[in-house]
Amino acid sequence: MKNTVIIGCGDIGQRVARLCQNKGTVVYGLARNLESEKRLKAAGINPIRGDLSQSESLQGVFRDNAESIKGADVYYFAPPPVEGTTDPFMHNFLAALSANGQPDNLPAKIVQISTTAVYGDCQGEWITEQQATNPQTDRGLRRLDAENALRLWSEKTGVPIVILRVAGIYGKGRLPLGRLKKGLPILKEEESPYTNRIHQDDLAQICVAAAEHGKAGSSNVEIYNVSDGQPSTMSYYFKAVAKVNEIPQPPEVSRAEAQKVMTAGMLSYLKESRRLDNKKLLEDLQITLQYKNLEEGLRE
Repeated sequence: MKNTVIIGCGDIGQRVARLCQNKGTVVYGLARNLESEKRLKAAGINPIRGDLSQSESLQGVFRDNAESIKGADVYYFAPPPVEGTTDPFMHNFLAALSANGQPDNLPAKIVQISTTAVYGDCQGEWITEQQATNPQTDRGLRRLDAENALRLWSEKTGVPIVILRVAGIYGKGRLPLGRLKKGLPILKEEESPYTNRIHQDDLAQICVAAAEHGKAGSSNVEIYNVSDGQPSTMSYYFKAVAKVNEIPQPPEVSRAEAQKVMTAGMLSYLKESRRLDNKKLLEDLQITLQYKNLEEGLRE
């Protein structure tokens, strides 16, 4: 049975690890420091000590762990740096894999979590994976840079890549409860952009299915939109979370007023609107979602 290697063992990484462990798979995870090592060991994950920001040392780490990586399914969940328009962490990761020695030391497949921000603003239209990329924020540009780096690396190595363009993730520990409890405003419903979501448990099972069933297209790279297929406005989302958690409904402001009272970060999310078609995901990956819409997920 193939090993599993997880780069970025946060919440989703550990959920994926548990699913793989339940199948009897040996799981390895990249640990940046001693604290991370202890956390991974407690979760039954074998730590590989390395730092994505340190290119040369990472190459040595991957050479020393070549047998663990060889033929493995690799999940790349590490977020890029919070600034800039490129993802040097991804470039360092791929350079380390390439420096691993012989071609047969490479992984069997890489599954990457990207973001729907690479599409930019689609003015609320329904989009499939055929939609052209047009990132309009730095976070979207960083993710597209990582995708493109993977594509070029795959062309050189032949390793298949599955890119998951993931919508907003929600679930336990991922709800905007602090914002709602502070009574911070949201946009008026009629002015609010469309947003898309996926429950964290569904995302974890999708990642595993991507490694098992994700098809490799003619370019050896396949892309899937990841959402529950039930978009709604961002304001609807905030109000639904407030209702389920018995928090007073947030005040609503116009878009003009929002420019004065909302943070730059929040405003950046309000500039983009799109609705994701997830048919390809459900058909290719043989997925049945545990939470088919927001209401089901919030009840959980």
